[in-house]
Amino acid sequence: MSDWFGRKGLLSPFRALDLADEKGVLCGKMLADLGCDVIKVESPGGDPSRDIGPFYHDLQDRENSLFWWAFNAGKRSITLAMDTSEGKELFRRLVKTTDFVIETFDPCFMDESGLGYEQLEKINPGLLMVSITPFGLTGPYRDFKTADIVAWAMSGYMYVYGDKDRPPIQISHHSHAYMHAASEAATAAMLALYYREITTHGQHIDVSVHEATARLDMTHKWDMTRVNLRRGEALGIMRQRTRYIWQCKDGHVMWQYWVGPAATLRTMPFVRWLDEEGFLDDYLRSFPWETVDGSMPEGAKAAEELLSRIEAPTIRFFMSHTKAELDEEARKRDLMLYPLADTKDVTESRQLKARDFWQKVQHPELGTAFTYPGAYAKFSDANLMPGITRRAPLIGEHNEEVYGELGVGDKELARLRKSGVI
Repeated sequence: MSDWFGRKGLLSPFRALDLADEKGVLCGKMLADLGCDVIKVESPGGDPSRDIGPFYHDLQDRENSLFWWAFNAGKRSITLAMDTSEGKELFRRLVKTTDFVIETFDPCFMDESGLGYEQLEKINPGLLMVSITPFGLTGPYRDFKTADIVAWAMSGYMYVYGDKDRPPIQISHHSHAYMHAASEAATAAMLALYYREITTHGQHIDVSVHEATARLDMTHKWDMTRVNLRRGEALGIMRQRTRYIWQCKDGHVMWQYWVGPAATLRTMPFVRWLDEEGFLDDYLRSFPWETVDGSMPEGAKAAEELLSRIEAPTIRFFMSHTKAELDEEARKRDLMLYPLADTKDVTESRQLKARDFWQKVQHPELGTAFTYPGAYAKFSDANLMPGITRRAPLIGEHNEEVYGELGVGDKELARLRKSGVI
């Protein structure tokens, strides 16, 4: 008997079969963090997302992908060739005792394989099937492919990222758009589970990566101000555009100038700080920041001229200080100025340390432990949110455990391996 059945967590009575690629891998991870028995179903030889780098010690190895480690910790792994008749039958047997199926195949794939929701719910009427696809299961784009950069571009969100004199840029190196879709899928799965507890009815949950990213779009600013955002600029409640990322001695900070009534609290303390250190001329020192009405066209024009003129002394000021110096003084002056943390800053954060955010996870196959982010929420009963219970699984590491729970013996497992079914 596996020690898996002694696990803790809000979802410890439940099981999920995770068929997702990188588009949905976070969904299963979030369920696993809550104690769900998430079984990663891989093709024989391993899931393709194991080839996503970076890799431990920069040595490409399907067992040592840091991407795989991060998004599959807490799961079990089985191998299964779902394109074979025996593989499909084994999958159906697994579905009988599962609560969630998470999949990211093309919209028609599961139905054409005989494993679509309508077929599987006949086996398990309470099944909650989560389908995460590029554009959803319906509509004129349903069969289109995607990539992270496509999702961001089509959402409208990419338009504002990058330098104003250059083309838009991708939000991040890894699949940021997919993470939004997968987290929305996990939320939807929880709602469907709650509904099932009330009604006993299963659900087919349809999540679109395109829609998940479109929800983040900043075009609502047009509704508020009738001014379109431009790359490299931020737009507050006023009409003026202003820079908000500034370089300092050892990194970058976020700071935004305001005019009008908001300047009294948000800008004037900072302007006095610049003046104290000798970075202002007479014009900037005497400018009536609080009286400029940035909501009116003429005021917005005057404000942008002012902000253009103060940019150079602001650059010199920030470059004379470190992030820590700026952060400490800004807090004393009650300013909305924030250092932009790099990886070192995050791992050494006093706040995260005080809340036990980081967690050591043992990798016995490597003879060492690594630091992971822990539980993504805290419950007053810590047993409801155990966080990472073990490192990401090796390829097919739990074949004997999981198939053994179906009554498949050692001889049958050996035959299935030899025939390429597992």
